[in-house]
Amino acid sequence: MSDYRLNTKCVQAGYTPSNGEPRQIPIVQSTTFKYDTSEDMGKLFDLEASGYFYTRLQNPTNDHVAAKIAALEGGTAGMLTSSGQAANFYSLFNICECGSHIVSSSSIYGGTFNLISVTMKKMGIDVTFVAPDASEEELNAAFKENTRAVFGETIANPALTVLDIEKYAKAAHAHGVPLIIDNTFPTPVNCRPIEWGADIVTHSTTKYMDGHGAAVGGAIVDSGKFDWMAHADLFPGLTTPDDSYHGITYAEKFGKEGAFITKATAQIMRDLGSIQSPQNAFILNLGLESLHVRMPRHVENGQAVAEFLEGHDKVESVNYPGLKSNKYYDVAQKYLGGGGCGVVSFVLKGGRPAAESFMKRLKLAAIETHVADARTCCLNPATSTHRQMTEEQLNAAGIPAGMVRMSCGLEDKADLIDDLKQALEF
Repeated sequence: MSDYRLNTKCVQAGYTPSNGEPRQIPIVQSTTFKYDTSEDMGKLFDLEASGYFYTRLQNPTNDHVAAKIAALEGGTAGMLTSSGQAANFYSLFNICECGSHIVSSSSIYGGTFNLISVTMKKMGIDVTFVAPDASEEELNAAFKENTRAVFGETIANPALTVLDIEKYAKAAHAHGVPLIIDNTFPTPVNCRPIEWGADIVTHSTTKYMDGHGAAVGGAIVDSGKFDWMAHADLFPGLTTPDDSYHGITYAEKFGKEGAFITKATAQIMRDLGSIQSPQNAFILNLGLESLHVRMPRHVENGQAVAEFLEGHDKVESVNYPGLKSNKYYDVAQKYLGGGGCGVVSFVLKGGRPAAESFMKRLKLAAIETHVADARTCCLNPATSTHRQMTEEQLNAAGIPAGMVRMSCGLEDKADLIDDLKQALEF
């Protein structure tokens, strides 16, 4: 499928049925797989043959869908996980261990921030956070001798900052470590981070890739470009024998193209088991088949809503990368060709009371904690996810009490704007 364009890959990549086989990817809803001899199965355990023996490690349905996502991102290998959070953890833990250090953008999803700064810190993995728009000097100053990875989000959730991927990639590679990018919000339809220097790409497939709020999941894609053996002393897990898997040296046996994902599967997934169910993978693939059709509408609606809100007298400020007034407009034009997604955040004049009144009056947009769905949804963090925080704490966190995050779905943009108009009449 490498010769086909992205739109075709959304529909066709990952699975090509042979004569008389199912047209749709089959759901292989089985925990185990039968073999005629112990020798046949032994080859699988030794990674000497391809195949399946237990769904915790691999499953045909999952592998077909992972292959499609890898094709969309321009990578060489991919794997599915139970959630986006698991994908980010696996991508980092696959090359980090106790005593390692991570450089991360400070503008990332709160759950991932907590994963890196709290949970992984308890595992002995340290982190230095830098501003997403830090200078090259500031970025390079964050590295240490034990730095093993750089992490960031293409479009941060919910801050909507846009990362300068090339700058982060340049810094990572100058220090001999890979750049890991969470590309959930743009999807490969609007940005392919590997083309800008990223080495590993992750996704919460729960969001736009599924697109219908039906199946939680995550994905990891390897670019196949990072030379692990060139930095062998930094990544012993990939460049020295794995005693827990028959002494295999992943980077030697599977090369740049397959080492990272093979280790993540054979070692990390084997031990931690955050698998995506075949049923969820099947649902995810249905979403992927229309991803190239849906994403332009999400962006179109996000842009229209942002422009409407920017001109409303009850709105204090609007944050959307597609607005010319936005701080990240130029960066968004470079990497995203525009807004990149359908998520808009805005601050209402009047603080928490204004936000509460606005949310109560919404008719079309649903109040949900979800985001990046076919249906428009809204959230006021001060009265929901961050309800326990004081006004001062909210401001310190960059989440004003009057802030609303709106994820524009696939409805008619005129109806979305009409809903906003009537909801703002409080």
